[in-house]
Amino acid sequence: MRLQNSLLTAALLALGAANAAPVELRILETTDLHSNALGYDYYQDKPTGEYGFEYTATRIREARKEKANTMLIDNGDLIQGNPLGDFVARVNPLKPGEQHPMHKAMATLKYDVGNLGNHEFNYGLDYLKNVIASSGMPYVSANVYVDDGDSNPANDKNAFTPYVIQTRWLKDSEGKLRLIRVGVIGFLPPQIVEWDKSSLEGKVTTRDIVETARKFIPEMKKKGADVIIAVAHTGISADYQPGAENVATELTKVEGIDAVLSGHSHQEFPGPVYKDIPGADLTKGTINGKPVVMAGFWGNDLGIIDLTLDRVNGKWTILNAQSSLRKVWDVATKTSLVQPDKAVEAAVATSHEGTLSYVRGKVAELAAPINSYFALVQDDPSVQLVSNAQIAYTQNALKGTEYANLPILSAAAPFKAGGRSGPSYYTDIAAGTFAIKNVADLYVYPNTLQAVVVTGANVKEWLERSAGQFNQIDAAKGGAQELVNNAFPTYNFDVIDGVTYEIDVTQPSRYDVAGKLANPNAQRIKNLQFQGKPIDPAARFVVVTNNYRASGGGSFPGLTGKNIVLAAPDENRQALIQYVTAQGTVNPSADNNWKLTPIPGASVIFVSSPNAQKYLPANAKLVRVREDGFAEYQLSW
Repeated sequence: MRLQNSLLTAALLALGAANAAPVELRILETTDLHSNALGYDYYQDKPTGEYGFEYTATRIREARKEKANTMLIDNGDLIQGNPLGDFVARVNPLKPGEQHPMHKAMATLKYDVGNLGNHEFNYGLDYLKNVIASSGMPYVSANVYVDDGDSNPANDKNAFTPYVIQTRWLKDSEGKLRLIRVGVIGFLPPQIVEWDKSSLEGKVTTRDIVETARKFIPEMKKKGADVIIAVAHTGISADYQPGAENVATELTKVEGIDAVLSGHSHQEFPGPVYKDIPGADLTKGTINGKPVVMAGFWGNDLGIIDLTLDRVNGKWTILNAQSSLRKVWDVATKTSLVQPDKAVEAAVATSHEGTLSYVRGKVAELAAPINSYFALVQDDPSVQLVSNAQIAYTQNALKGTEYANLPILSAAAPFKAGGRSGPSYYTDIAAGTFAIKNVADLYVYPNTLQAVVVTGANVKEWLERSAGQFNQIDAAKGGAQELVNNAFPTYNFDVIDGVTYEIDVTQPSRYDVAGKLANPNAQRIKNLQFQGKPIDPAARFVVVTNNYRASGGGSFPGLTGKNIVLAAPDENRQALIQYVTAQGTVNPSADNNWKLTPIPGASVIFVSSPNAQKYLPANAKLVRVREDGFAEYQLSW
């Protein structure tokens, strides 16, 4: 039998040595699913057709029927992101060997490879390794290394399998089998060691994505890879610097990489947001001539790369490539484009029901509604409540320490404020029962509470960095001007409570979107005061935040992880639960400690949800509802 198999393989290889008929290979990508197995909004406790792997699965089955040769790959940020992910990680933890519900769902589709994203590390390294071990699919990640404690990079070992080379028998255009070895290599943002420093320090290190690619791609070629797919949990950017977070564009320049699966940024490629990227062809879905795809987030898109391969002079060569996306939701008509996949629904039914029971658990009464529709343009109760909880927790934790007498400030951001996550991504909690789902709605990340000691000067720079959320407004310019810079993530718009201040958006931003000092003479933060007096630049303050920010996440000046004075074992959400439970009845209100400096006569447009009309502040009016589902509001002074 072995002899027969050997002879068959030899015969097929001999056929492949000649010029073969073309082979079509379809690569399917999911990315940034963030535990959205189902089209279900756990925060609003209702189903939705806008996203969910159960809908993407239907698209996958459709796409497979159209082509004889397909590969299915996930590009990370799979196991964290909503209450389902929290439930199986924290509330009812997976037992050793138990499969994660997302992998149960994916098993119904039989994935070929999975890549790790940055959020895979949020629950700790041990949890991640247990999840991978029972995933039922090979995982790759090339630029994460074991921290061996020495300074010699030459002896460093990969923390995970860097790549796989899979032997595939693919049908050519004449129906004949052809042997093609497909290499798949994975990458993730090297910043994970900063973002999850508390759980990764001393355990793993990371390296630059592009440098790592240049190391391993020749090795993969030497081992026989005919086609190499870079599965890169990294965004698409026009610029590249070593160690950068978003480098998919630069990967297209690496010799030997044939296709790039991108992710992380929750955007779509091919798509108009990337029309100005040098070398991008949105019609072909290529960058610098190589196919690239980024399939949105939460399962709202299926990414597809179609490759046509031909064997020329003994090597497989890509004759043609086309990237495309298939949506699951029609934004204009607000209807699902496909039916949900029943196999996925059945696979996660038990975990889903457990999650529902968990999120519906009551923690307090809410005396007034809370929403985040205007959290980017005025002080907001949704952010204020988090800050109040953080301060209360820190006051208790620092009792009896050398920091007990320092004033405590709190930094919190409006996590759910639309942006790239769409017009439904806002907090909107009705008065009445305040449940776990509402806590998770206010604080969507499983961050742990940390506090840092900074000076008054540091507080000023922290706020200057945060004020990059806004575009510069020209007071003398006619016509409407859009206020919010959509390239700036709302989770980096820190509001600092305990001080009062204004943000003057007629000034340019002092820092660019990446956190680099761009305009040294710019001063957007005005009238910064503590206890009614101008803040003392030399005074010391405790600022309570989260592990992501305290360790350097978001590139805020003065935050490097070296000035942390409290690294709490509890999550920020737990601090919030403790706070509201102690109150019994929560009456949320903002203390209005910050505001935008008035710009009389200017026409400023702010984008939010159409549902924001119910809560219009006095200085805002509805302009129009856009085709993308957002609504435009005009602010006046």
